[in-house]
Amino acid sequence: MEMEQNQPIIAVVDDDPRVRESVEALLSSAGMRAKTFSTAEEFLKTDQMRVACCLITDVRMPGIDGWELQRIVMAEFPNLPIIFITAHQDEVARARAAELGAFAILYKPFDGEELLEIVTAALTESETRI
Repeated sequence: MEMEQNQPIIAVVDDDPRVRESVEALLSSAGMRAKTFSTAEEFLKTDQMRVACCLITDVRMPGIDGWELQRIVMAEFPNLPIIFITAHQDEVARARAAELGAFAILYKPFDGEELLEIVTAALTESETRI
């Protein structure tokens, strides 16, 4: 890692390339480094789960969905903050995210400033857990 090594790494898992690109650009504009993945399987094949400071994932994806990804990640890294983003607004999803220990759930289209505030809060909280 070059000069960016002190920047937090945020893993972004979403099957929509536009979401991945926009979230990556947004995080970069705030001095954070995003690593993007189009599937949960792609993310899980890397070492990013060990180095990421936060995970942003879609709920509904082909293959392993966001709920299963959260279960897998939390089993090994229970303090990694997970932020769900979904296009499907429903209270069942919100309740499930909270029950499973997600840091937050945002509905697409979401406000960029709100996402940055949530990521910043997640990073701050995860630092105090260590």
